[in-house]
Amino acid sequence: MSADAAPATTTAPAAFRVTPEAWKRLPRMEEYPASDGYIADVYENPEGSRMCSGFFELKHTDEPLVYDYEYDEMKVVLEGEFLLTNIDTGQAMVAKAKDAIFFPKGSRIAFSTPSYALAFYAGDRDATLL
Repeated sequence: MSADAAPATTTAPAAFRVTPEAWKRLPRMEEYPASDGYIADVYENPEGSRMCSGFFELKHTDEPLVYDYEYDEMKVVLEGEFLLTNIDTGQAMVAKAKDAIFFPKGSRIAFSTPSYALAFYAGDRDATLL
């Protein structure tokens, strides 16, 4: 290294995070009063990331919860099962525990469940879009 060169600086990588029991006590989705859905981000754009992630819980009701995706999202079903219908295409599928789901931006999805379902999600979005 020459006398004129500045010493290299190093930045420590950000620490990883563990948030125990983040799926408990999720707030109700008040904007969907006919549905019994609960959702919360656990991590909102952490360390400047483009992603948000959290938990979505749904209990059986007669009306499905219809969600318009303004961003790409992936879900993994942890418990129960979701009955999923794309409002625009009519595509219908069942996603059960341990199934992975991808919803492309622009999808309008009707969520229902015969009894109960819990999922973890990660979305390519700003925290303000939930």
